[in-house]
Amino acid sequence: DVTTYIVGNPWKNWVFTRVDTDEGVHGIGEATLNGFAKTVESAIQELKRFVIGQDPFDVENHTLKLFREVYSDGGQIHGAALSGIEFACWDIMGKVTKQPVYKLIGGRCHERLRVYANGWYRGAREPQSFHDKAKEVVSRGYTALKFDPFGAAWRYVDREDFALSLDLIAAVRDAVGPNVDIMIEAHNRFSPHTALQFADAMAKYQPTWFEAPVPPQYISQMAEVAKRSPVPIACGEDYYSPQQFSELLSHDAVHIIQLEPQYLGITASKQVCGMVHAHNGVTAPHSAQGPLCSLVCAHLNTATPNFFIHEIFDDF
Repeated sequence: DVTTYIVGNPWKNWVFTRVDTDEGVHGIGEATLNGFAKTVESAIQELKRFVIGQDPFDVENHTLKLFREVYSDGGQIHGAALSGIEFACWDIMGKVTKQPVYKLIGGRCHERLRVYANGWYRGAREPQSFHDKAKEVVSRGYTALKFDPFGAAWRYVDREDFALSLDLIAAVRDAVGPNVDIMIEAHNRFSPHTALQFADAMAKYQPTWFEAPVPPQYISQMAEVAKRSPVPIACGEDYYSPQQFSELLSHDAVHIIQLEPQYLGITASKQVCGMVHAHNGVTAPHSAQGPLCSLVCAHLNTATPNFFIHEIFDDF
């Protein structure tokens, strides 16, 4: 059987799955998706008929069937439901073989995983607040941190707000010094020309990347911004199929790929990491759901030779 659980917390409701086998071994998965907990829970219940009675080791086939056999594209909701079941199958395989999942998907490529902090900057949108909180993050031992300085901006930004956004970036750079990586998050909000104006203006603060500057649906537009931006562009957390990543990579413009295992499952995530590797790119998976998703990312990253950096919300 496949059972679902919704767990409340102050940030977002977590969705967990339990997959039980006829031999008494069970696996735990996660299917958290922002504001769609009950929707994803329903999707899991509708999809589980495709795996009941099947071998939990056959994840490649399950991933295909769970996506293909409904003859409909359910987007991120569909992907989260699929992943909740598939993660639990990998958990079962790990228990049966007595091996960590990273050894089942290729083995260890890294002894340690470098991480960056996210979620640390909530509070007043003013330079001193960002400065003080950034110093606290670095004092905990982080050598990289990400933040969104743009407030409620969308498409276009007036001159006053544009200046404030840059002041926030400057305050963080001043707080952490020249040797800490800072990543700028844009949450898919800008038109191409606004994104490029910001990219040009922030370049002097040497961000490691400018994340999701334009909406993800128009892949060629993201590629156009990436080709013209003086700051490396990172994106990918919104995509839920290997085909979308194939199209993104075909433009040869974005080389920091933030796949979301929560929408893909581990099987397809490993395939996407290989695609990125073939394009001389690096991976920095999105890890902003719940605690089990963070562990899934850690296993995936450990077994990915072209892994770059791991996202951490857990401390904040």
